[in-house]
Amino acid sequence: MRYPIVRRRRSTKIVATLGPASSGDAMIERLFRAGVDLFRLNFSHGSPDDHSANVQRIRRIERLYAHPVGIMIDLQGPKLRLGVFAEGRVELGAGQRFRLDLDTLPGDENRVGLPHPEIFQAIGSGTELLVDDGKMRLRVDEAGPDFAAVTVMTAGVLSNRKGVNVPNAVLPISALTEKDRSDLAFGLQMGVDWVALSFVQRPEDVAEGRKLIGGQAALLAKLEKPSALDRLEEIVELSDGIMVARGDLGVESPPEDVPVLQRRIIHVCRQAGKPVIVATQMLESMIKAPTPTRAEASDVATAVYEGADAVMLSAETAAGDYPLEAVTMMDRIVCRVQADPLYMAALDAEHPALQETASDAITAAAKQVAATIKAAAIVTYTTSGSTTLRAARERPNVPILCLTSNQKTARRLTMAWGVHTVQTKDVSSFSDMVQRACRTALTQGFAQEGGRVVITAGVPFGTPGATNILRIAWVHA
Repeated sequence: MRYPIVRRRRSTKIVATLGPASSGDAMIERLFRAGVDLFRLNFSHGSPDDHSANVQRIRRIERLYAHPVGIMIDLQGPKLRLGVFAEGRVELGAGQRFRLDLDTLPGDENRVGLPHPEIFQAIGSGTELLVDDGKMRLRVDEAGPDFAAVTVMTAGVLSNRKGVNVPNAVLPISALTEKDRSDLAFGLQMGVDWVALSFVQRPEDVAEGRKLIGGQAALLAKLEKPSALDRLEEIVELSDGIMVARGDLGVESPPEDVPVLQRRIIHVCRQAGKPVIVATQMLESMIKAPTPTRAEASDVATAVYEGADAVMLSAETAAGDYPLEAVTMMDRIVCRVQADPLYMAALDAEHPALQETASDAITAAAKQVAATIKAAAIVTYTTSGSTTLRAARERPNVPILCLTSNQKTARRLTMAWGVHTVQTKDVSSFSDMVQRACRTALTQGFAQEGGRVVITAGVPFGTPGATNILRIAWVHA
């Protein structure tokens, strides 16, 4: 059976999370065909056997369609939780005094255990604690190394092991637990392409993750704590990509701040030329409904207009009733936005400043030349992916056709805006490069015979980041 060439008609990529609703061979293939560019495996759920089976299914699809498919593992990170209550739960009223401590005895209406001494080290009088995704707020009146006396600010029910957030405080804990280290080793053994690092608070967390990954996969820093934004530029510089993790970010930040923070993060990533994903609750209602709300459609559209490289589905595809419909809808929204003449105008208005390098000069010129001569595509040759990522940073109005001999690079670039990657053999000469670029543009459906493509590459071939050639070529069979 001959499988069709995969050609997305959009630049913004789609990430989908696998789970009980989407783990069969047939469903994963249908999700891929509907538009998924990269699959996320959430290591907060599922067994190693589940994840291993899904990796094998994805790689099978990749072979069948001869098209790179990215795989991301999302590490759980530290989870800060209350202890347990003698009755399983207590109801607290506004203004009530309460106590958190390190005692392991079951709690009651007066106190409960909080088995995280690092929290007590970081808080003081006036600190606000958020419990159960912010449903209950506690104000710290007094704190010591093993306790906190608090006042209940919002009435509600506390139950066993509810999560605790500490906004605007940098906690003295690593972003990687022992479970994360074990999961990371397992993921790297499976050959995943991206590792999403949770609970990033500072650049040192990213450096620790990079050391453990050792170049075997790309590192994606999840920004879910407001404290991380104080050192945003440093975190972006150390990371290979960024996720705007709006779940915890929305718990720890006021709701009106989240859109502003999202826009700022995307802007900084665009300036740095690093891929950025917008995630969480994008089509949340489609967990139970076949169509999204108008507000959700607008939310997805906003991320696309702002220039995000990718938008992500979480529970919608992992545990929802309509995983395929959610991907199809996401694809439709993105395509509709990108058909808007104002879309490219908005991206051009946010154009990042060029670095004073030959690579940036060539890449910027390629965008201009392609627009002027109405080229069918910009073709980039790359080994590490840096040439192609710089091209994506420019947000050209034509597709970016990336040719690489490196399978890992091909898979990682599934997250990059506007990039269609084809794995090919190394080129041996300049003429070979031009011929292969034209032939691939023709066979992949980007150009017709007699059309033109703009080619960028670095000579000598295989030198990372050395983009120093621009060539216009006529396409012929």
